Amino acid sequence: MSQTLFDIPLKRIDGTPATLGEFSGKVLLVVNVASKCGLTPQYAALEKLYEARKDQGLEILGFPANDFAGQEPGTESEIASFCSLTYGVTFPMFEKISVTGTTRHPLYDALVAAQPEAEGAEAMRALLSSRGRSAPATSDVIWNFEKFVVGRDGRVVARFAPNVAPDDERVSQALDAALSAAG
Repeated sequence: MSQTLFDIPLKRIDGTPATLGEFSGKVLLVVNVASKCGLTPQYAALEKLYEARKDQGLEILGFPANDFAGQEPGTESEIASFCSLTYGVTFPMFEKISVTGTTRHPLYDALVAAQPEAEGAEAMRALLSSRGRSAPATSDVIWNFEKFVVGRDGRVVARFAPNVAPDDERVSQALDAALSAAG
C-alpha cells in the first residue's frame, strides 16, 4: 500500500515526532505560516476559526516556513512563543519546514501533487508582482499562509492562495462541505 498523508513523518514545534494520522477522521486546514509577513495577522483569524470549529472536527495545523523573503527567521521556541503571546494560538504547530523547491518537505510534495492550483492564485501572483516580488507560475506554493483543506479521509479537497483569508466565504464553504462529509 502506498504512503498516505497520514503516514508522512513530521515533528511538532516542540520536536516530538508526529504524523497527520493523529488527526485521522478530522478535517484539516494545513497552513504554511510566518511571523514577519504582511499576512501574519491571519493567525488571529485562524485561531478564531479553530476555536469556532474544533468541536465540529476541524484541526488547523501550522507549518512555519522561511521560504519567502526570510519572513520566518526564528527558532521553533521563538516561533511558538510569538504565536502564543501575540495571537493566542492554541492549534497544533509543527517544526519549521520548506514548502517550496528541491528541499520541499514530503508533506507539501503530497499536498501540491493532490491539488496543483490554489483558488485565488492569479490574484495573489498579481499582488506579488505589483510589489516587485516574484511568484512561481507553476503549481508550487505561492507565499506564506497558503491553505490546504484535507477531508476526514485524508484526501486534499481544496487549496486556497495566501490572499484568501481564513474567514473568506470560499474557505467556509469548503470546510462546511468537508465537515459534513463522512470520513
